[in-house]
Amino acid sequence: MTEETVQDATAEAVPPAPEPAAAPRRRRTPKQDPLLVADVATARAGVEQIAEPSQIGPGHRVTVEEDRLVVHLFECTLPGYRGWNWFASLARAPRSKAVTVCEVGLLPGEDALLAPEWVPWSARVSDEEKAQEEQDRAEDEAGENAAAGASEASGAAPGAPGGDQVPEDRSEAGTVPSKEGERP
Repeated sequence: MTEETVQDATAEAVPPAPEPAAAPRRRRTPKQDPLLVADVATARAGVEQIAEPSQIGPGHRVTVEEDRLVVHLFECTLPGYRGWNWFASLARAPRSKAVTVCEVGLLPGEDALLAPEWVPWSARVSDEEKAQEEQDRAEDEAGENAAAGASEASGAAPGAPGGDQVPEDRSEAGTVPSKEGERP
């Protein structure tokens, strides 16, 4: 091999050096759109499509989500919904003056009463309850086994209700049951 060939072979075998990782880009804060922030009437009208006007309280605040997208929050006065807020998200297209209601609904606030996290039954049950359930299950099985043993001892077919054996020839029984099922 010549010297050029060795240099070419080593250049191909060595992977290129990894590029340095780019620093994470900082997300800029969205610009507040004065037209959307000022349009409280459109936001309130949007909420009134799903709620009675008496259910919408006087409390009001605005959060800026993105450029040309804001959320108007109104206090909820429904009984049982203390701390909840009606919301209406408003948006507009670039260079447009038309405000659009995107979504309306009800959101919990910081002091809202929420349902607790769901916990499976196996994690909620106490050791005493588990022991009681196992005892009940054992008693049920013992009762079923005793009933099965009694029916086998009397010669009844397994699964026959009550373990009663019906004779094949009714004349052997000595009496014929009446219509009510009683002996005469």
